Amino acid sequence: MNDAPESPKEARAQEAAAIRRRWITLGEVLAVLAVLISALTLYLNWSDKQDERADKAAETRKASTRAAILVLNATPDGDDRLLLKPTAPDQIVQSQIILFPKALDLSPVETTGDPRIEARWFEAALKRAREKAKLPDDSVGDERLPVAITTRFVVNGEPHDVVSLYDIGYGIAGKWLSGHHLTLRGLSLVGHAKADQAQTRIDTRWERTFGGR
Repeated sequence: MNDAPESPKEARAQEAAAIRRRWITLGEVLAVLAVLISALTLYLNWSDKQDERADKAAETRKASTRAAILVLNATPDGDDRLLLKPTAPDQIVQSQIILFPKALDLSPVETTGDPRIEARWFEAALKRAREKAKLPDDSVGDERLPVAITTRFVVNGEPHDVVSLYDIGYGIAGKWLSGHHLTLRGLSLVGHAKADQAQTRIDTRWERTFGGR
């Protein structure tokens, strides 16, 4: 038996129901999309904050590393004294230990709160070493004395220790019989070293400077 044809009213009702179903389905899709967009936004915000934290942490580490790097600047105070000062203004020197080449037979010099180098610490020994090596009586000031300086300093309230190798620049004038006068010129950074290697490093530089004589 054949079904009776739908009336126009029933057809319109079914069409309206189908439209409502399509709208419901579209609404569900839009709701899901909204949730996904919201989740993606939250993730991106979280990711940005993580990246920002990582960048700040890296910058903090770099700043800490920079703060722990000490370079000393020397200013002559007369002919026989060099005043030492960190190139970074926020670094404060607490104490120093200065090692000399073993060939000079000198004890380490320790300073506290007054970073400096004085010619009297090594002048006599250096003159004897130069005489023994038969080096020229006079120099225009390009002579070098290798030393190792262990510095304890404070930056941002944190203490640091660093061992650095320097060349003390000096000039010498006079005659062996009438005496020589030593003039300190400045300080040149050579590099850094471990504490247990510092003495060997400056002894090696001394031998090179004096040509093994």
